[in-house]
Amino acid sequence: MPRYDRLGASSRLRFFDPLSHLAAAGLDVAMAPFFDDAYLQRLYSGRPMNGWALAGRYRQRLGALAGHRGAGLLWIEKEALPWLPAGLERRLFRGRPYVLDFDDAWHLRYAGHPRAPVRRLLGTKLERLVAASALTVVANEALADWAERAGARALLRLPTPVDLARYQAASTPERRGAGFRVGWIGTPSSARYLRALAEPLAALAAGGPLTLVTIGTSPVGLPGVPEEFIPWSEAGEPAALAGIDVGVMPLPHTPFAQGKSGFKLLQYMAAGKAVVASPVGENRRIVTDGVTGLWADDPAQWVQTLGALRDDADLRRRLAMAGRELVARDYDLAILGPRLAAALAGAARA
Repeated sequence: MPRYDRLGASSRLRFFDPLSHLAAAGLDVAMAPFFDDAYLQRLYSGRPMNGWALAGRYRQRLGALAGHRGAGLLWIEKEALPWLPAGLERRLFRGRPYVLDFDDAWHLRYAGHPRAPVRRLLGTKLERLVAASALTVVANEALADWAERAGARALLRLPTPVDLARYQAASTPERRGAGFRVGWIGTPSSARYLRALAEPLAALAAGGPLTLVTIGTSPVGLPGVPEEFIPWSEAGEPAALAGIDVGVMPLPHTPFAQGKSGFKLLQYMAAGKAVVASPVGENRRIVTDGVTGLWADDPAQWVQTLGALRDDADLRRRLAMAGRELVARDYDLAILGPRLAAALAGAARA
């Protein structure tokens, strides 16, 4: 039961993409997303959700829970029924074992909600669900620590997998102009982190040709920074990343950012690109400074590291090669997909 259909990155990468590996392991999976692609399209365009449509999503999810009573295991992304109490969800599971999957610090959305009634009703919802789950799957160490504190009975740390073959098949396009191309890929919810690079990128652009290549749903528009916007599509993603020189992932030092999984970095690495990242959370595990990428934690460091990569093609190639090797060894879907399948099969048997 993923939260989204294929347009939602977390659901696509952690639920839909591994399906072939689950089938190969003999698992029969019926997918029932809570939100459809139309919901995300409205969300990303800034349009409010239609109340009747939202009620329909709850009816559909309730129908899915009732219609799969013979299922040996419920595989759920984060929660089955958003904004409803844990006790209600567990009653609807009707005693069936379930597996929860988390790719970021979703629990903070309830525990840190600005409205006190929400915190009282839902502040510990996900912890309660984790404590009763047959298995909790988490994308990084910060989430593993949280799940252990919540009382998880069984825990699997499974990074969000990268289908390396998709990126290897994309060739580097002809350059559409001179200059240094700094790439970023993401959704509107994470685009705000790019504001930390406004000053460094503007300073670098003042000293020579530079383009910020943004791959997402809308341009970012940093003052003084030339930007090339590429609308995201699943099919076009590898080719878009093939056209950058360096990929960036700035993050603040906040509890929610500590729970981020660094997937952007893995995408850049899979595409054969050097990376620069804030040393926050899982970024520190993925990037070994000077080996698989570079760290930058303030504006001066961003100027220094990006300037070094702009001026040294050999450094870019060396970091890119090490990053690609890291993805092939530890993050490829061909490796993580069977691991997920084995864990779900074990949870169903247990």
